[in-house]
Amino acid sequence: MDQQATVSRVTTGMRVVDAAGLDVGTVDLVQRGDPNAVTVQAPTADPGSSLDELIESAATEEPDVPADLAARLLRTGYLKVSTELVPTGAVYVLADQINAVTDGEVRLDVLAADLPSEA
Repeated sequence: MDQQATVSRVTTGMRVVDAAGLDVGTVDLVQRGDPNAVTVQAPTADPGSSLDELIESAATEEPDVPADLAARLLRTGYLKVSTELVPTGAVYVLADQINAVTDGEVRLDVLAADLPSEA
């Protein structure tokens, strides 16, 4: 899978630049895609669950976007980018929005304004 190979070349801290050359921010999280990821469900911990189970369910809240977009991000793979361009401080980049990965830089084929922001 070409997208997965591209995502695997990205590391945290890399600079992200959009299609117009605008500095978007830096990579905070790299998540390879899982073609079997169908949906994202809210934690279903019942009151009888152990503390460890509750902590684990709370730790799996990425990506912090609406469920339909989250499912797509999980299937294709994504980057979470720290940025000052949105009030929430982070945007998500789908693996198929990455144009190139060079030394220390990720170039996108979309504009920063088109990237979904963290909820």
